[in-house]
Amino acid sequence: MTNTHLSRRTILQAGGTVGLAAALGLSGTGAANASGLPAGRPGSGPEILDLGPAVVQFGLMSSILVGDVVYIGSRNVEPVRIVAFHVPTGKIVGQTELATGHSIQTLTADSAGRYLYAGILQKSTGPQPNLYRWDLRSLSAPATPIGRIGDRDVRDLSVAPDGRLYAVGGGSATAPALWEYDPATGVIANLGIPDAGATLARAVAATDETVFFGAGSTLGGGGSAGRACLHAYDRASRTFAPVTPTEMLADPSIRDLAVLGDKLLVSSAGSTEQSKVALMDPKDPGTYALATSIGKTAKNFAAIGGHVYFANESGLCDYSVASNSISQVDAGGPALGEIWGVDARDGKVLVTSAYGFIAEIDPETGDSMVTDLGEAGAASTAQTVMGIAAGGGFIYVGGNGVIARRRAKTGEVTNLQAPGEAKDAVVVDGVLYTGQYSSQGIWAYDPRSGKPIHQAADFPAAQNRPLDVCWDAENRLVLVVAQSDTEGGGSFWTYKPRTGAKQCFVNPIDDVQLVRAVATRDGVAFLGGGLSSLEGAGTVVAFDPVAGRELWRIEPQMGAGLAALAVQGRHLYGLTRKGGLFVIDVPKRRIVHRADISALSRGFGALVANRGRIYGVSDTTVFRIDPKTFAVSTVMAGTDGGWYSGSHITNDESGYLYTMRGRNLVRINDHPRR
Repeated sequence: MTNTHLSRRTILQAGGTVGLAAALGLSGTGAANASGLPAGRPGSGPEILDLGPAVVQFGLMSSILVGDVVYIGSRNVEPVRIVAFHVPTGKIVGQTELATGHSIQTLTADSAGRYLYAGILQKSTGPQPNLYRWDLRSLSAPATPIGRIGDRDVRDLSVAPDGRLYAVGGGSATAPALWEYDPATGVIANLGIPDAGATLARAVAATDETVFFGAGSTLGGGGSAGRACLHAYDRASRTFAPVTPTEMLADPSIRDLAVLGDKLLVSSAGSTEQSKVALMDPKDPGTYALATSIGKTAKNFAAIGGHVYFANESGLCDYSVASNSISQVDAGGPALGEIWGVDARDGKVLVTSAYGFIAEIDPETGDSMVTDLGEAGAASTAQTVMGIAAGGGFIYVGGNGVIARRRAKTGEVTNLQAPGEAKDAVVVDGVLYTGQYSSQGIWAYDPRSGKPIHQAADFPAAQNRPLDVCWDAENRLVLVVAQSDTEGGGSFWTYKPRTGAKQCFVNPIDDVQLVRAVATRDGVAFLGGGLSSLEGAGTVVAFDPVAGRELWRIEPQMGAGLAALAVQGRHLYGLTRKGGLFVIDVPKRRIVHRADISALSRGFGALVANRGRIYGVSDTTVFRIDPKTFAVSTVMAGTDGGWYSGSHITNDESGYLYTMRGRNLVRINDHPRR
């Protein structure tokens, strides 16, 4: 793969903690001491310092070219918005804000180029709209809601030549359906669920006669979940027919669809195999040419002559129709990171990167011109965040395509480009190690070296979602646990920085449980399992990370999968996703305490050992656990944590705790009574 590098447009988010703190009107210690909190004394209570927005960048998740304007949908920033980037001038010429959702994964326009449709991702199901329309004749007027599909999230949209809009998505309790919006009547209709085993639909493409529906098990795979399925919906007879290319049936899902001229482009999402691309006759779906792609992703198609350009996880690919072959485009500019838009204009390929820029690439020469969207006028605002780590004088916070590196003494923030998302991380001897989603393995960054962040170790691509990272000081190993979105189950990884040696143990608990949490004591790794849903109990396994074998296991019998594990002294603390707390006496291998703390924690909470105690965080509360009585008390309430995929809490060498309050990073200096 191509290693990412530090942006030549290094971004300074904040000049200093004092200025930020004063501007934000802080509670607790306020801005009195930006370089370090006072040591305090036992019983003086927690001191809380608001460090300001944690990750600031224009986050994006979709784009489409209409005429000379690229319309770009935001990701994980508030408010949700669409910006209009005018290619000839390189400037943002319009913006509209949406009233609901957290991200826009799909945009499409009608054939006349008058209306732009947007489908949003939501935090929860409900009556709020998830479909919007923007009249491109008047960019000063806001986009308006047109209703909602019954699935929580809208993942893809397509407009038929007659103006009817088709939508697909997922995230609800039922399998995804095909939805139709008729602009003449304003009615949104459910046209049916073509595959009851699918967990997510990410692709739709409409012609005059047929709507193609692509789905599978990209999220929530394994077990009885369906695999890649492509269905053709006959608009006249209102019936579905399966038309999945035989070579794609074993893949997790259909990833993308596009009508290009008189052909249909179909791609699958790869997992244990490479992704595939098929060039299909939409009137005769059994007639197609198929090529094996490069990598596990193939999305966002744009045609120039006899070539179709699309994105994979490494950059831009070229599908030659004549030779039915795929090659990687060697673009000479910066790393493109995760790509959310590929369009064709005047013989050039326009690439919209999650790093926050538009690249105009000449496919013949590889020459590229890059425009930073922030410099073009797109407002950079605080994202929801992923993992968090601290040490060596820095605090690191992961976002989408970015890791914010904050200097502890001055508050200066530099954005490091990193592909995907740093789901969790740990700092060891001043070096940052991240578990990088999706299928990116472990990345490393040493701020003293002057070298860019880079991939330190890769692992099987199907083990795509790292969930927890910790350091085994006894064996000098970085430990990571992961979930397989497509195959079910999960894995346990080890990486030795000194030698580069790595190991991967697939399904170390069983063939159903993902591995959500990891902690370590005296060279033994403790793995916490569960299911991707809230149902099903989790198991704790003691594992030898060097020999690669199970030592013993305990069923906590708390009725839920694990959210977090942490070790303090002889005790292993566990937190479940339904708010159960348990404590295991490790030498005796038995549970010595159980409690219901669901009033404080529910969902993906986190735990950390600090100053002789265990601290936890949820979406609402930072709490501590007494090491003798196991009593739980609140440290900070009302966090409303701006997390994207579960709460996190970490500490540095001085014993300061770091977590989120809203979208701001906070530092906590706690002094509980002894």
